[in-house]
Amino acid sequence: MDKTELLLKEITEANGVSGYEGEVRKIMAREFKGHVDEIEYDKLGSIMGVKKGTDASPRVMVVGHLDEIGFMVKEITAEGYIRFLPLGGWWGHVALGQRMRIITSRGPVIGVVGTTPPHLLTAKDREKVVEVKDMFIDVGAQEKFDVKKKLHIKLGDPIVPDSLFTVMGNRKMYMSKAFDNRVACAITIEVMRKLDRVRHANTVLGCGSVQEEVGLRGAQTLAHMAEPDVCIVCDTGVAQDVPPDGFKKEEKLGAGPCILLYDARMIPNTGLRDLSIATARANKIPYHLSYMERGATDGGPVHLSRSGVPSIVIGPPVRYVHSHNGILNRSDYDNSIRLIVELIKKLDAKTVRSLTRD
Repeated sequence: MDKTELLLKEITEANGVSGYEGEVRKIMAREFKGHVDEIEYDKLGSIMGVKKGTDASPRVMVVGHLDEIGFMVKEITAEGYIRFLPLGGWWGHVALGQRMRIITSRGPVIGVVGTTPPHLLTAKDREKVVEVKDMFIDVGAQEKFDVKKKLHIKLGDPIVPDSLFTVMGNRKMYMSKAFDNRVACAITIEVMRKLDRVRHANTVLGCGSVQEEVGLRGAQTLAHMAEPDVCIVCDTGVAQDVPPDGFKKEEKLGAGPCILLYDARMIPNTGLRDLSIATARANKIPYHLSYMERGATDGGPVHLSRSGVPSIVIGPPVRYVHSHNGILNRSDYDNSIRLIVELIKKLDAKTVRSLTRD
């Protein structure tokens, strides 16, 4: 594996559901060292690396969220089965039959989300979508085996999908959990490294926010602390190049970074949107335009902070987001870094002022 693959492996395999992002935050802090002038934290646990350029302002925020979707232990039955609640948006059937890691005070415990064998399902049962509230995790439950005492599982323990980073047979393709949005954390780290060798007339704030998947919470406190003048949100696009008819879609692997035109919480600053498109074209960086009718990004709270912050969402498309295994194309990752770096180089005081003036 090269350095990028090793970073993606470590950062995606880290345990970090919403509210429990400590492992990922430590990775970002370690990788920032030597590439930022200082590191700050808000009181929810978000992280910000400050990189000074030739000018103190504008303050350019680049933010990806640290957390991944997962679950939390809400009940341990008398028989030793684990009931759980979702942290983030799950479609029930994605979780059925999947391996899970329950992160206890003594280390991870492996289990599987129980499923009913097809031999026992009626025709009517087969048509139903099983809800998360009706699911359970089997950690090897057996009569007279006390999972609380033997395995140290307790209420409130986080539950993480059990999935490993894999370089696929097509070596441009990577498969892992948590690409949403650890890929953006890795991109933010690499952007800060690239800026070591780049002149930029601004101060760049490389950030990792917490609790995005449960309501964009960390972005709100982070924006209050960071006081950005402009914001580049890095998040995953939703790749649709899968059967039956997704091959005609613009949102596909290999199409370059997505520039988001709309999400449920933010219409991006049109000047910043147009500048992003022009920057991609001028540097021959492939890109595509997309929108997200259901769902939102950290841009929601950031662009509404203080008197308003011009914001845009840029990031690589990923197949199968909000599941145990997403698929990412390496070229989309590399081109997202290129586009964000080139955009930062253009965001001097005059340009940023122009974004909010007719």
